[in-house]
Amino acid sequence: MMEDVGKNGVLAVQTLRNNIMASTVLASTAIMLSSLIALLMTSGARSENSTAWFDIGNRSRREFSIKYFLILLCFMAVFLLNIQSIRYYSHASILINIPFKKVYSEQRHRGLTAEYVAATVNKGSYFWSLGLRGFYFSLPLFFWIFGPIHMVVSCLVLVSMLYFLDVNVESGSAVEVSDDNGADGSEDDAPSLAA
Repeated sequence: MMEDVGKNGVLAVQTLRNNIMASTVLASTAIMLSSLIALLMTSGARSENSTAWFDIGNRSRREFSIKYFLILLCFMAVFLLNIQSIRYYSHASILINIPFKKVYSEQRHRGLTAEYVAATVNKGSYFWSLGLRGFYFSLPLFFWIFGPIHMVVSCLVLVSMLYFLDVNVESGSAVEVSDDNGADGSEDDAPSLAA
């Protein structure tokens, strides 16, 4: 995309803009949920004589404070991870529109700069993925409020869900290493996504 900005520049910027907007929504959701959890922690509106079927385990105020605090920490970590993602995506959106053919005449400098932009986009994607994982991790913490059995069941569901999201069922692994020789006869040791 960086070789011909005229053709691909809009596509690159739109893609990065969409990623920035997705990270912004997740960061805003995380900070809103953090505020809600902080409100629940300070309100103390917990009924001590609740005997619902889903209320198993320790019901002390201290225990609920610990549970709410851990959920609050989880959402704050999600917020920070999504902010880092926005930072890297914004940086990459500026770098991707630099006309490298005009700025750098040597092929060696162009390759290093393109690799740097690709690494910046990959870092943004990595932080976005970690932020999304934080949201996933908050689900068992939320069910922990209702008791340890609900937390264990939600952990098992989460682990099985993440297994099917992360592992390609056809090949049995998340990434497959290609042993094919490239067009120039050199070995390509970089991992490629399994089809």
